[in-house]
Amino acid sequence: MRRTSPLKQALRAISTVGSMMLAMVVAFYLTNFIFQKFLVAPSPLIHLLATTLLALGLLLIGMFAVARTFRSRLRSPFASIIDALQRIAKGDFKARLGEELHGPIGELVQTVNNMALELDQMEKMRQEFISDVSHEIQSPLTSIRGFATALRADNLSFEERRHYLDIIEAESTRLSKLSANLLKLASLEAKQVKFEPKLYRLDTQIRNLVLACEPQWTGKQLEMDVTLDEGSITADEDLLSQVWTNLLHNSIKFTPQGGVVKVALHHHGDRFAVSVADNGIGIAVEDQPHIFDRFFKADRSRQSSEGGSGLGLSIAKKVVDLHHGSIAVKSQAGAGAVFTVEIPERV
Repeated sequence: MRRTSPLKQALRAISTVGSMMLAMVVAFYLTNFIFQKFLVAPSPLIHLLATTLLALGLLLIGMFAVARTFRSRLRSPFASIIDALQRIAKGDFKARLGEELHGPIGELVQTVNNMALELDQMEKMRQEFISDVSHEIQSPLTSIRGFATALRADNLSFEERRHYLDIIEAESTRLSKLSANLLKLASLEAKQVKFEPKLYRLDTQIRNLVLACEPQWTGKQLEMDVTLDEGSITADEDLLSQVWTNLLHNSIKFTPQGGVVKVALHHHGDRFAVSVADNGIGIAVEDQPHIFDRFFKADRSRQSSEGGSGLGLSIAKKVVDLHHGSIAVKSQAGAGAVFTVEIPERV
């Protein structure tokens, strides 16, 4: 139970006594005025009783007035806070409280304003996300619908029909990958992904993934320059596999025929550094701060034609963050790009 300090108790007693004395003085002069007005001369006892009762009445009226004033002042900021919370609950995230208040109520007002601001930003992100997803889904659906309609024609050759069917199959695969990447990204952002770190050879993993991409880089006659330090890491092998695969595919995709892709793994102290470099089309300086954003495409026309959805680097960033690492890019338009991932050897 909270105890009141002696000083506060003394001040409260003085205030009470002072209020009673003031009420008695006012009541004394009022009773004298009334008795003189009506020419009444009561006995001292009656005069004292009348003065005491009137003083008590004045004291109660004063206390009621003070309490009502205090209550109205106290309710004023709370009423605006309740109104703002009701508006926020209905989806109006623009609601703000403008009173300049201090103390606990001021902190509460600031908390409500901060909450409304964060909800407003989340709502904008949600709307942008829905718009981006709709755009990404609409493009392959339009192709599928268009070529499916074209297949109804009776005068198509076998080669034309097969070409249309290949396009429909490719666009269907693109939709499937988009759906899988959206689910993966949602799981990573919600931190619901199954995280299973284990000890394994990082150099072996990267070497196997480079070999798995052989049809892609040999098809473009690319030179693969691979330098891998031996080393073991404790991490989620499946999740990191998505990071290396994404970086490799991007480098191969955007490197011209006969170009060079360099893959390096270096072990520094208790950290690994993995870099994937190419001499491809590069990334403009103004685009680099956004390349890890969902659906961002520095070269929208080229990525769309090659099946990119703009989610791969976002997933890579989330996976690296999950491993307490970092991912960065150095590039210039037309001068290739170098992606570097630094990650601790033990999560």
